[in-house]
Amino acid sequence: MFSIRCLAMIAIMVALASGLPVAKAQDAAMSSPPAFGGGVFVTPIPGAPFSAVAEQEMAQLLKDGTWFKRKTSALIARDSQGRIHNESHEVIPTSSAQDPVLFSTHIYDPNTRLNTFLNPHTHIARQRTLTHPPSTEPPSNWAQQESDTHPPNPNIREEDLGPGSLDGIDVHGYRRTITISEKASGTGRPVMVTDEYWYSEELRINILTKHNDPRTGELTVTVTRLNRDEPDAELFEIPSDYKLVDMTPPETESRGPVRVIH
Repeated sequence: MFSIRCLAMIAIMVALASGLPVAKAQDAAMSSPPAFGGGVFVTPIPGAPFSAVAEQEMAQLLKDGTWFKRKTSALIARDSQGRIHNESHEVIPTSSAQDPVLFSTHIYDPNTRLNTFLNPHTHIARQRTLTHPPSTEPPSNWAQQESDTHPPNPNIREEDLGPGSLDGIDVHGYRRTITISEKASGTGRPVMVTDEYWYSEELRINILTKHNDPRTGELTVTVTRLNRDEPDAELFEIPSDYKLVDMTPPETESRGPVRVIH
C-alpha cells in the first residue's frame, strides 16, 4: 500500500509557468476539450461536500545552476448541491512567509450552469451560462477517460501505480511518460516528460498531481486540510456589493453586447 504525506501538487505547469490563474484554468477546461493545463479541477458533483486547501510548488533549474522556486495556495470547496468554489492566488517565492494575494474566485452551479468569476479588486462578477455541462472527472485524468481507437503510441508509456492512501484518503495512482525526440525537444537530446496523479474516486478529485519536464521544471500540487463538512453557503454566492455582468452570448448572435445585470 502506497502512503505519502501531503507534500505539494495537483495541476498546472502551464498555468503557473504562464501566469494563468488556477480558477481560469478550470474554467477553460470546463468549456473546452480536456488538456493538461490545469490546477485543481473541482468536479461539480452532488452529494460529496468538502473544503480544502490546494498547495502548489514549482521548481526549475536555471542555466546558471540556481533554482527558481515558487509556490501558491488556494481554497477549494464543493457543497452538497455540487456547486464549486475555486480560488486563484498569486505565485510567490517559496521563501516568502506572506499569504499569496487573491486574484479571482471561480464559482460554478451545475443546476443552472452559471459560471462566475469574482474580481476582488474591481468587485465585478463576470457570469455566463455554459452550453454543455463540464466533466464529472478531472479532464487531465487519462485513466478515467474512455480509451480511443487510435493505435498505441510507442513514445507514450502509461502505468497503473495501484491503490494507496494520502492522509487517510483512499486514492489510486497513475503515471504517464512521454518521450520527446531530440529533434522535437529543442534541447538536442531526447526528453522524458512525466505526469502522475493520485485520484480519489470518492471525492472525484485528484489529491496529488505531479508534472515533470526537464525543460520547464517540476510542479507538485496537493490537496491538504480536507474537511468533509458542508462548506459555508457564502462561498458559492455572489457578494451583494459586486456588479454582475452577463457575458453569455445572445442565442441569435455569435457575439453581442455585454449585459450589466446590476
